[in-house]
Amino acid sequence: MKSMKRKKYEEALETLQGDLIDLQHWIIATGQRVVIVFEGRDAAGKGGVIKAIEGSLNNRYVRTVALQKPNDRESSQWYFQRYADHLPSAGELVLFDRSWYNRAGVETVMGFCTPAQTKQFLIDCPAFERLITQDGLILIKYWLSVDQEEQEERFQERAEDPLKRFKLSPIDIKARQQYAEYGKARDRMLKATHTDYAPWFVVNFNDQKRGRLNLIDHLLKQLPKREPPAPAPAMPKLAGKPQKEEIPRGFLIEESF
Repeated sequence: MKSMKRKKYEEALETLQGDLIDLQHWIIATGQRVVIVFEGRDAAGKGGVIKAIEGSLNNRYVRTVALQKPNDRESSQWYFQRYADHLPSAGELVLFDRSWYNRAGVETVMGFCTPAQTKQFLIDCPAFERLITQDGLILIKYWLSVDQEEQEERFQERAEDPLKRFKLSPIDIKARQQYAEYGKARDRMLKATHTDYAPWFVVNFNDQKRGRLNLIDHLLKQLPKREPPAPAPAMPKLAGKPQKEEIPRGFLIEESF
């Protein structure tokens, strides 16, 4: 399948982003707490779809959570503790760029946790998610799927492009040889943690543009309620002439463009 043309993609995305704005109005107006989890292989496109979702939203009510490696203190805590600290309050949408599912994925495949810890996580995770959803939180989980050939092309692009090289971590380079193992870990995770109250959805991201559009469209169908924006307020005419900004001498930067 050919990659989607940018113009067609941007037109479709603009429509979907308008719906996302109405969705956010509903979340705010009704005090919903919504969490979207984005998991998937390295270079699948998690960051891009998250930017596409949050780009048009009011950033006071949407947050992206992308936690770093736990420090010594966090490593001694209950596993879910540092993630629970980032769950939303009323009116908030939280997007997890990787999540507590690190334990079922990278930690398991790369040997950062023991088999016993992985097994316990797969038992505990549905219980944790039941607790938070029974309290009223809406939880939707996406796995972004990408073939190894396409993944390799994206890794190579990151390695060659100085503006993208920061995205390529030492773990990414090591994990390249573990494509099959990641697939097995994913299958165990989906089987153990797919529930009615916290379902998994897999999205094809071999074409990232199509993947973003399909994921956002699907998300909007999972949360079909909308709240239109408030009507435009009356803007009384200014008294007198508009004033220019008076800047104290020495503070204005030299313009380069």
